[in-house]
Amino acid sequence: MNKTKKTKKEVHKNNKLNDLTGSEWIQLTKSWFILHPKQRKDKEFTHPAKFPEELAEKFISFFSKKKQVVFDPFAGIGSSLVAAENLNRIGIGIEYSKKYVDMGKKRLKNISAENKHLFIKGDSQKLTEIWKNKKNKLPKKVDFIITSPPYWNMLGESRGNVLSAHQKRKLKGLDMTYSNKKCDLGNIKNYDEFLSALQSIFEQSYSVLKNGGYMVVVIQNLRIKNGEMCTLAWDLAKTLNEKTEWKFVAEQIWLQDNKQLGIWGYPSTFVSNIHHHYCLVFKKQK
Repeated sequence: MNKTKKTKKEVHKNNKLNDLTGSEWIQLTKSWFILHPKQRKDKEFTHPAKFPEELAEKFISFFSKKKQVVFDPFAGIGSSLVAAENLNRIGIGIEYSKKYVDMGKKRLKNISAENKHLFIKGDSQKLTEIWKNKKNKLPKKVDFIITSPPYWNMLGESRGNVLSAHQKRKLKGLDMTYSNKKCDLGNIKNYDEFLSALQSIFEQSYSVLKNGGYMVVVIQNLRIKNGEMCTLAWDLAKTLNEKTEWKFVAEQIWLQDNKQLGIWGYPSTFVSNIHHHYCLVFKKQK
C-alpha cells in the first residue's frame, strides 16, 4: 500500500519576514477578522484584561520567523510569551505587577518553558534603563513587538447602571484594576498625560527593535463616564506617526461577534456595544 507523501511547505526564498507560504500570507492580510479565544482558566480570570494567546499567535506568525525574539512591554500574565512558546519563538515580557509576573512565570513553567523566555518585573516607562541593566541579560535588538497597553483608566470607571461584565467581577472578588499604585499607567487620570506616557514607552521600544521590524498594538476606542467617546486608538496612531519615528502602516480590526450584548442607553439614548479592537501596525523604517 502506497503511503501518502507529505507535501513540503514552500516558503519563498526572498521571504525574510515570516515562515508563511503565499496562500498562508494572504489569509492573514484581511483588514478584519473574527477570533474566538478559548475560555480562560479559573486563575486567569484574576487579570482584568487578559490578552488572548490566539490573538498574539496570529501576529507573531506573520511578523516573525521561528526562533526569533518577540517582545511585549505590557506582558500581563504572559500571554504573548506563551504564544511565542507555542510558535517556537523566544519571548521577552516586562510587567509592572509582581502578582501577574509570578502568575505568568507559573504558566510558562506549566508548559516547561520557564527557562526559554525572559519575564521581567519592571516599569516599561523605564524601559531603556531596564534594557541597559546587564543583570536582565536582554538582547541588543528584538525582531517583533506585540502588546496591548491599558485602555487609559477604563477599568477604574463605571459607565452606567447596568451590571456590566466588568462590574460582575467585583461581585466575585476579582481584580478590577491592574493595581492601586499612582505610578501605574492604568491609573493616570489625565488623558493627555496618559497618551504622553504611552508615547514615551513606544519611543523606548523603538530603540530595541531591529531595523525594518514591526510592532502591533491592540487597543480600543472607548466610551468614558460622561458618555463621550474617547478615540484612544486613533489618537495613539496619530501621535506615534507624527511625533515619533514610528511609521503607521495599517490597521486590522478584531471583531468579537460572540460577545454578549448590553442594553446600554435604553430606552432613550444610543450607546454602541463596542465589540471590536484595533490592531495598529507600525514599522521601524530602515
